[in-house]
Amino acid sequence: MIKNILGRLPRKPGKAGDSRDAAAAAAAGNGIEPSNSYSVARSMDPGNKRAGNGDYAVPPGVTPGPVTNGTVVYHSNEPLPAFKDVAASEKQNLFVKKVNLCCAVYDFTDPTKNLKEKEVKRQTLMELVDYVTSANGKFSEVIMQEITKMVSINLFRSSNPTPRENKAIEGVDLEEDEPLMDPAWSHLQIVYEVFLRFVASQETDAKLAKRYIDHSFILRLLDLFDSEDPRERDYLKTILHRIYGKFMVHRPFIRKAINNIFYRFIFETEKHNGTAELLEILGSIINGFALPLKEEHKLFLVRALIPLHKPKCVSMYHQQLSYCITQFVEKDCKLADTVIRGLLKYWPVTNSSKEVMFLGELEEVLEATQPAEFQRCMVPLFRQIARSMNSSHFQSGLFFSGTMTILKT
Repeated sequence: MIKNILGRLPRKPGKAGDSRDAAAAAAAGNGIEPSNSYSVARSMDPGNKRAGNGDYAVPPGVTPGPVTNGTVVYHSNEPLPAFKDVAASEKQNLFVKKVNLCCAVYDFTDPTKNLKEKEVKRQTLMELVDYVTSANGKFSEVIMQEITKMVSINLFRSSNPTPRENKAIEGVDLEEDEPLMDPAWSHLQIVYEVFLRFVASQETDAKLAKRYIDHSFILRLLDLFDSEDPRERDYLKTILHRIYGKFMVHRPFIRKAINNIFYRFIFETEKHNGTAELLEILGSIINGFALPLKEEHKLFLVRALIPLHKPKCVSMYHQQLSYCITQFVEKDCKLADTVIRGLLKYWPVTNSSKEVMFLGELEEVLEATQPAEFQRCMVPLFRQIARSMNSSHFQSGLFFSGTMTILKT
């Protein structure tokens, strides 16, 4: 009876219990062994060697890769199969694995580092391009999330070349300066191609994708326009144009964000490498404005486009700027007076080459100007033309004669 009573009492944990707990822990550890071979990104402190406070230990069989924005990217030692070697039902999962593999970022300043890994990533990116191009079904939300994550890790980088000091002063030929080329372009170009085809694809549902291509993403994409690499700016121009066309909900935000870039450029820094590309996008946008023009569009003309004649480096983007200005006048002839007075406000005094550009733009604007609008601004216009006639620059006289021919007609 005493033994029965003692048997009901709780036992104190002993060494045998510890051994069982250890065995159970070991079994659990074996149970979570990774069954796949794709990259896994974990947010953790690189200096913390043990998991804790929500961090994760390095999975078995996986080696840590480079650190990107505080994220350690892990990638497996085992290669991933090709899309043609798996069943159709497994291709989406394989695509996600390959996208995660491409989240690893390598140092391209040293061409001798990680040669094998770099080539594996390049080949994987090429496979992603083919997959996105040939997709015949709507992309799932998981795919959208993983693509935007991979694009963000690769493109929104701190190693983006720092823009050089603006040398756009009188007497300096800007075209003589060689642009800085990003050494990682061999990978970046394919990342841009993947994202461009993803945005342009008919299988991308804008209503779902806008959750990931959001305002924060667009702002960081716009920041890249200051890249000194013209190849990157050209891709950005095409991609932003596609985003503007596909995501109607983002259009007002994109226009406002570009406005803010111009304001900062005009009134603060006078340094930005992508002004011409942004104006080229706006030229297409302005061309599609419905009539009558909204007040916000007219304010954009007065507050951003016309003041863009002020910076010394206007020659870098004047062709695109002139096209945007002319588009406004052709859309609404009543804006001609505003535009001509704006040109006169920023008319160059000592820069002859800049004055020639202004005369050329004035010629295009006058071609779209109606007599009623011309009469409003003809007095200050002829005063400026009279001053230009006294210019010692030989091209000023040529443009003056062309302008007078337009005025006669």
